[in-house]
Amino acid sequence: MWSNMKIDLSSELTFKNAFLFPLQSPLGKYEIFKGGLILLIPAVGWILNMGHRINFVHRMQHGKNPWPAWKSYGFLFKNGFIAMLGMIFYYLPGTISLLIGIYSGLFSLQFFGGLLIVIATIAIPGFMSHYCKKFDVHEIFNPLIALRRSFQGGKLYWKAWAIALTALMISFLGLFIIGIGFLFTSVWFWQVAGYSFSNVFAKNFNLLQ
Repeated sequence: MWSNMKIDLSSELTFKNAFLFPLQSPLGKYEIFKGGLILLIPAVGWILNMGHRINFVHRMQHGKNPWPAWKSYGFLFKNGFIAMLGMIFYYLPGTISLLIGIYSGLFSLQFFGGLLIVIATIAIPGFMSHYCKKFDVHEIFNPLIALRRSFQGGKLYWKAWAIALTALMISFLGLFIIGIGFLFTSVWFWQVAGYSFSNVFAKNFNLLQ
């Protein structure tokens, strides 16, 4: 019962399945709690939580139980840091363009920068699940391929976004639990989002073992 799991990457992607995925076993709940505590470590906590999400997706892609994924912290930090660099790489052009546009007062640059940021946001899930499979860095720094994969996800990909954004809004309720509750609800949100997008790409690109 400690690690019993009924919802995995082969399950239908629904709001209910995605929201319950991190909570379906005592071990899953424990890992959310642990992730929230680790977030108290500035910067490093965020990177470790990113590595944790990569690890539990990797385990499911290879037919294993997603938990326990809080182990080998050097391994988690490495993969979380690489993924973070990938996100910076995707967001940097749009951020630079937007800041130059704001500084110079050029609306065209502001619009272009904002557009690039939206495109980067759409593309990032297109590399994350593929990186989880074999930890191949080449999967990350290929924005055009990542963007193409995202659109190939079709309606299911946009459903994953709807689930992730809804979970994000729900996670802010954690602020009402003495503020610190957001540490744990935000980890829940990240895991819901990670599950949702990995579910889409596992089915569309045969990423299951």
